[in-house]
Amino acid sequence: MSDVTERVPDGEANVIDTDYEVGQHNVQPQIGPFGMDIHNPVFAISAGGIMLMVFYALALPEQAGAFFGWLRPTLTSNFDWFFLAAGNIFVILALVLIASPLGKIRLGGTEAKPDYSYTGWFSMLFAAGMGIGLMFYGVSEPISHFSSSFAAGAGSPESWAPLAGAAGDAVEARRLGMAATIFHWGLHPWAIYAIVALALALFSYNKGLPLSIRSIFYPIFGERVWGWTGHAIDTLAVFATLFGLATSLGIGAEQAIAGLNFLFDIPVTDTSKVVLISGITVLALVSVVAGLDAGVKRLSEINMVLAVLLLGFVIIVGPTLAIATGFFANLLAYLEYLPALSNPVGRSDANFSQGWTSFYWAWWISWSPFVGMFIARVSRGRTVREFLICVLIIPSAVSILWMTAFGGTALTLLEAGQEEIASAALELKLFTMLEQLPLHTITSFVGIVLVIVFFVTSSDSGSLVIDTITAGGKVDAPTPQRVFWATFEGMVAVALLLGGGLGALQAASVSTGLPFAVVLLLGCVSLVKGLMSEPRSS
Repeated sequence: MSDVTERVPDGEANVIDTDYEVGQHNVQPQIGPFGMDIHNPVFAISAGGIMLMVFYALALPEQAGAFFGWLRPTLTSNFDWFFLAAGNIFVILALVLIASPLGKIRLGGTEAKPDYSYTGWFSMLFAAGMGIGLMFYGVSEPISHFSSSFAAGAGSPESWAPLAGAAGDAVEARRLGMAATIFHWGLHPWAIYAIVALALALFSYNKGLPLSIRSIFYPIFGERVWGWTGHAIDTLAVFATLFGLATSLGIGAEQAIAGLNFLFDIPVTDTSKVVLISGITVLALVSVVAGLDAGVKRLSEINMVLAVLLLGFVIIVGPTLAIATGFFANLLAYLEYLPALSNPVGRSDANFSQGWTSFYWAWWISWSPFVGMFIARVSRGRTVREFLICVLIIPSAVSILWMTAFGGTALTLLEAGQEEIASAALELKLFTMLEQLPLHTITSFVGIVLVIVFFVTSSDSGSLVIDTITAGGKVDAPTPQRVFWATFEGMVAVALLLGGGLGALQAASVSTGLPFAVVLLLGCVSLVKGLMSEPRSS
């Protein structure tokens, strides 16, 4: 047993008695050329590999588009059972830990205090977690599922085998549509984030190991995590993070430029998308240089205020009573259909389980190093139970409210004869729905601003996370490295959009999410081992 001085983001030392020998890893910055610390091979391997993919997408866009167009459906159709089963494991583990005595363990030691207030903490959790996705899919996904379940017969390819029977029944189709939407934005994605974040926080704050994905696996691989075994884990985490983030940035760019076209007739072209991504990347660079507290935290809080105002507006001027009662009705529908929706075997609803759920789970898994590490960095001082309840339950409840307000309003308008909502392109459905409400020019502009600021906070916090991984777990690596990765994220999003569009971004996310899911399942075992060796708070 050794005494290890914990390296925490605020620089305070906390000596923790631990069973983990930390080996010869070095978590102090070593400044090299251009003010960068790149002695860790993960940096060179990750940057080199990603540059090759960017070059391929830009040099051979037609070939790249065809390849990515083949890749995503191939992976999701062959491994849908694996993605669904993995998602279930993360949810079950999180719920078990909440109820178990291990929930009393405090991240950072028994005397640790939280670094952020609940307000600041929740703002950063939500902005980093899925802000862009909620803006893009908040209207479009409930409409899509409602339309499919209402139109499909029990024997059609679109039918949801475990859920058949809604064809022609608008009430049941609405319940199914909302339940399926909440399924994709509720417990499962947040459980993936929570498990990764909890493991990172535990091994960094309680065990004194670097804040890096490889540290999670010390109970399994021992000192090998400081060698090529660890390098391989961190490199895969970088690829997963970057492509998962690029997918979200691509979605945000598609919706933002569609909204600008909707309001100001700005043309939707590849050039306009590149200009938009470049401009937002510049804003992200400014936030990166400002730092975590002055940059990400402040932007996250601004975005949270705007999101709450837009949500409140929709609730007040929309079908208020239907939204209020719909929250609980949708929650019950979600819980009722959860076993069928999450069932990984015997599915014949390929359009839903493969086209939607498999992609989502791969996307969340590929995002998990980014969101998990970011959540870990701002969650020191929380108990395991408090951490999991807040990260798992509360954001899920907010997601249900958001989908109920936006998706429920859109469905009510659709049932009232506003067919243009259903026929609009995915990226325009939000703005088409807002057009049916008062002050639609102002609310649509707020929606665009929200997408852009979510874009900036995702790029900003993503660069912080990738920089931490490639620097071997250093939370105080040189600023030029964060600038490099923030710039790189924008380049990847541009390259993949030009080399295959949104499908290419989604394919890249799925391709890295699959192997990383295997890594995370192994990490669940390591997390339990680490928790069982910890003293518990009274």
